[in-house]
Amino acid sequence: MAAAPAPTVRPVILGGDIGAYATARTFHEAYGVRSVVLAGVSTWQVARSVAVDHRVVPSLSRPDRLVATLREVVAERPEVTHLLLASADWYVDALVAHRAELEAMPGRVVVPYAGAEALDRIGDKGSFTALCRELGLPVPETVVVRAPDGPAAAAGLRFPVVVKASSTTAYHAVSFPGQQKVDRATDPTALATVLARIAGAGFDGDLLVQEEIPGPDSEMAAVNLFFDADGTWRFAQYGRVLLEEHTPGALGNSVAQVTGVHRGVVDQARRLLEHVGWRGFANVDLKRDPRDGVHRFLEVNPRVGRSGYAVTASGYDISRMYVDGFVTQTGGSAQVAGAGTGDGVVGTNEHLFHVLPLPLVRRYVDDADAALVRRLVRSGRATNPLLYLAERDPRRWAAVAAAQLNQVRKFARYHPKQRPRAT
Repeated sequence: MAAAPAPTVRPVILGGDIGAYATARTFHEAYGVRSVVLAGVSTWQVARSVAVDHRVVPSLSRPDRLVATLREVVAERPEVTHLLLASADWYVDALVAHRAELEAMPGRVVVPYAGAEALDRIGDKGSFTALCRELGLPVPETVVVRAPDGPAAAAGLRFPVVVKASSTTAYHAVSFPGQQKVDRATDPTALATVLARIAGAGFDGDLLVQEEIPGPDSEMAAVNLFFDADGTWRFAQYGRVLLEEHTPGALGNSVAQVTGVHRGVVDQARRLLEHVGWRGFANVDLKRDPRDGVHRFLEVNPRVGRSGYAVTASGYDISRMYVDGFVTQTGGSAQVAGAGTGDGVVGTNEHLFHVLPLPLVRRYVDDADAALVRRLVRSGRATNPLLYLAERDPRRWAAVAAAQLNQVRKFARYHPKQRPRAT
């Protein structure tokens, strides 16, 4: 598809992961613009890309450094609208905390995120769980503890359990050997070990201890939603996960997902976010409990995640939603056929999003999902955001190829499926 006439918008994306690259690719495909991507270190995901002006900024996570850097970037082109985006929760928090200062810069600067109060209610996993209960939305059995409390604080829960920090931003601020995004404990002794390790690192924030919902990766799901600057719901789409990451630092990240339809879950997610007055994108993580078939709410990412490119790939363009909803404020964010419901669209297009080589996806899913993958690939409805044909630098393609091969090693080492079947 040819790029549309470029609006006077310049995306600035904080963070250098696959999600940052996928967002930059979306804007480049739709409008032919390059996004400025700021990161603390150089990363292969965004380096040498036709869609990215990659800038390494040491100590970018420091608020003063972040604001000063954004001021310099905006001053380069004060005649355009700068759309400030983030690929990690802590960067979202920083943008919202400094919204007034950022939006007062010369020219027009837009921070397309919800307010601090809504972020606190959704972003803090303890508050989120309480909010879901208040609204009658299903969640896993959960207790909130502090690491020094020990396993007795989780008495009454059935093992195995998972342990995760209530605040992703606060947990990101500490670093210690054995640190994982999510820990798992099969009994009270294992839970004691996990809590002791976290306490020993000096982390004194809230932790969630939740009963683990059984079932493989394919029971996971996500709903992507978009609300415009006025808080009007414009778009939502359900996606069923096929595979997740299992490396300790990235556990739970979706690496293969199929978009589809589940109206009941979409309606629940929309009701949750409307209740807090949401703005911009959100990615709601759920898991279907095979014991009763109920999707239980796990958390909300207050931004476009790496699997957010599934929305664009399936025909509902993320960049156009941002531009229509926050820059030109003309609404009409989806602009393609879907299940319309008054002011918004529910995405219905089926598409495979993946960041793994397709043979690896087929190897680690069950027979039914392997057949689904083959069908979508044959019909041209499968997209890996890293394989962008507009890229021309051979060094970038070499880095992408090396990363794809590295996935084979990672899955062989970390995926719980001991004997993957041959493709």
